[in-house]
Amino acid sequence: MSDSNVKSENRTVVLAYSGGLDTSCILVWLIEEGYEVVAFLANIGQEEDFEAARVKALTLGAKKFVCLDLRKEFVEEYIWPSVQANAIYEDRYLLGTSLARPCITRGLIKVAYEENAAYISHGATGKGNDQVRFELSSYALKPDIKIVSPWKIPAFYDRFRGRLDLFEYAKKHNIPLPVTPKNPWSMDANLLHISYESGILEKPECPPPENIFQMTSNPEDWPNKPDELQISFEKGKPVRVKNVNTNEEFTDSLELFLYLNKIGKVHGVGRIDIVENRFVGMKSRGVYETPGGTILYHAHLDIETFTMDREVRKIKQSLVPRFAETVYNGFWFSPEGDFLRNIINKSQENVDGLVYVSIFKGNVYIKGRESNKSLYNETLVSMDVKGDYEPTDAAGFIKINALRLKENYSQRRSELKLLNIE
Repeated sequence: MSDSNVKSENRTVVLAYSGGLDTSCILVWLIEEGYEVVAFLANIGQEEDFEAARVKALTLGAKKFVCLDLRKEFVEEYIWPSVQANAIYEDRYLLGTSLARPCITRGLIKVAYEENAAYISHGATGKGNDQVRFELSSYALKPDIKIVSPWKIPAFYDRFRGRLDLFEYAKKHNIPLPVTPKNPWSMDANLLHISYESGILEKPECPPPENIFQMTSNPEDWPNKPDELQISFEKGKPVRVKNVNTNEEFTDSLELFLYLNKIGKVHGVGRIDIVENRFVGMKSRGVYETPGGTILYHAHLDIETFTMDREVRKIKQSLVPRFAETVYNGFWFSPEGDFLRNIINKSQENVDGLVYVSIFKGNVYIKGRESNKSLYNETLVSMDVKGDYEPTDAAGFIKINALRLKENYSQRRSELKLLNIE
C-alpha cells in the first residue's frame, strides 16, 4: 500500500468507552495501533463522574469525547417494551444488561455516522454475550461498519491474558483506574440494574460479599414499615406512581422509574444470584439487582391478567420466552425483534388501570387493582348472586371435556391395578 493510501485511509474509530480497566487500556492500545479514537460514553443511569471520564479519555489520547444522555430513551424505548412483555430470561433474569446494549449501540452508531468513522470498537470479551449484542446491533444499523474487537484479536489477548496483565499495562501507561486487584469482580450498571460477574463470583458455590451490593439494601437494614404504592398503566406502560404514605407522585417516565428504584432499594427488592446459559454456549454465574424493574414486573402481570382476554393472553405469554431470548441474544434490531415488539404492543391496547402495591422486606405484594377496561364481572363470579349464568350448563361442559378422558380409560387400567384401585 502506498504512503498516500495509508494517509487517506479512514482510521477513525468510535470506542464504546466506560472509563474502566478494559476500555481505558483499549483506548491507549488503539492509538498504538494507529487509530484516531473518539471515546463515546452513554449515560444510561450508571453512577459515573462523566466530566472525570471526559478528562481521562482526552488525557489518554482520544481526539474527541462524546457523552449522550440516553436515560429517558432507555426507559421509554427499551425498558417499557420489556415491561409490556413481562420479559424474563430463564424464569429469573429481567434482562438489565441485555436491554441496555441496543440502546448504547444505537448511540454509538449515531456518533459513528456523525464523525464519519469507519470503525467502532468495544471492550466486550470473546466469551460473553455483549460482543454479540454490540456487533449484531451495529451491523443492523450500519452494515458497512468495521468492528475492532480486541478480545477476539490474538495479538491483543495473547498480550493481555487476564486482568493482572491489564493492570500492569495501565501502570506502565499511567492510566488511573477505579478498581484494584483486591476487588476484581466486574460490574455493569444502568438504570434498570447492576450486574456482578468475574473474580470470586466465578465460583458458583461462593456467596457474594455483602458489601458488593449497591442498588438494594441488606436484610438487616430493611425498614419495619411498608411503602404503599399506586402504579397506573396505560397500554401496558407505567404512567404514574404515587406513594400513599408520603403523597409523593411521579408521572415523568424517568423520574417515575428512578423513584421505584429508590423504594425497591430501601426494601431490598430485586436481588438474585443465578447461573444462566449464555448465547455463546457456556453457563455463567451472575449476581443482579433490579429493584424498580422487579416492582413493575409484578404490577404489570397483575393489571394485564385483569384486563386481557384469556386466550389472547395465552398467545401473548407464549411469545415471552422468544422475546426474552431475542433480546438476550442481541437481536433487538432484527425482523423478529420488530415483529415481537409490534405484536406485544398490540396486545396491550386495553391494559389500562391502577395496581395497589405494598413493598416490604424484599417482596412485592399486590393488594388490589381497578380498571375501566376490566374483564372482571363481580356479579357473574359471585357465589352469592346467580347473575347471567346457568349452573346446569356446567354439566354439559364437564361431559364434553370428559369424553377424551373416558376414551383413554383403557390406558389407565394397568395403572389402576397396580394401585389396587380396580
